[in-house]
Amino acid sequence: MKDFKEISTRLKIAKKNVREIEEKNRGSNATSLGKALKISTELVAAVVVGSTIGFLLDNWFDTKPLLTICFFIIGVAAGILNVFRSAKKMQKKL
Repeated sequence: MKDFKEISTRLKIAKKNVREIEEKNRGSNATSLGKALKISTELVAAVVVGSTIGFLLDNWFDTKPLLTICFFIIGVAAGILNVFRSAKKMQKKL
C-alpha cells in the first residue's frame, strides 16, 4: 500500500511538470514569432525609409538614381545594424 501511494505521488508530480513544460513551450513559440516579426519589420522599415529619403532628395536635386542608390545602401546597413542590436538584446535576456 505504501508503494502505491508513493508511485501515485510521483506520477502526479511528473504530470504537473509535463504540463508546466508544455505551457511554457506554447508561450515561447508565440514569443519567438513576435521577436522574428519585430526583427524583420526593423530591417524592412530601415530600407524603406532610406530609399524614400533618397528618392525624395533625387527629385529635389535632379540626380535621379544616385541618391536613391546611396540611401538604399545606407538603409540596408542601418537595418542590419538594428537586427544585430535586437539579437544581442534577446541573447542577454536568455
